[in-house]
Amino acid sequence: MSRIGKKPIPLPSGVKVQIGAQLEVTGPKGKLTVPIPQGISIEQTNGNLELKRTSDEHAALHGLTRALAANAVQGVSAGFTRELDIVGIGYRADVKGKVATFTLGYSHAIEVLLPEGVDLRIDKQTHLVLSGHDRQLLGQVAANIRALRKPDPYKNKGIRYTGEALRKKVGKTGAGGK
Repeated sequence: MSRIGKKPIPLPSGVKVQIGAQLEVTGPKGKLTVPIPQGISIEQTNGNLELKRTSDEHAALHGLTRALAANAVQGVSAGFTRELDIVGIGYRADVKGKVATFTLGYSHAIEVLLPEGVDLRIDKQTHLVLSGHDRQLLGQVAANIRALRKPDPYKNKGIRYTGEALRKKVGKTGAGGK
């Protein structure tokens, strides 16, 4: 039996749910929809959402749908944040409205258009805080920004998630074997 799928999702105050062909979750931060696959049913009972499945064939979808629904409920009520750090001399970021500009040691500055629902705050030009209500979109935007200049294992420069552990590699040494 799916342990995650059985766990009820508590609904915070201010969050409204509509169950139909898909689950629509509305809250103070926004509105999200979660697809409900066949074989999975959702019931709302005394302030909780409970997911049930028709047979054991749908065990994987049971846990997946419950996780997506829980992320939607948390997203519209509290939201999500993702933090990145820029490491390197002369590397920095700037944001104006929905356009983020990155100076990452290339011959040109890189501009990234932030999608609707994702906000970027920059502290001290090198610490980025992404926030939004859609966890999937937020993670994808963070991954796209990190891909602009991945952390270098030799010099430890680049864009990394805050707290990401990097293994520093040792470079070449000596003049070679003659």
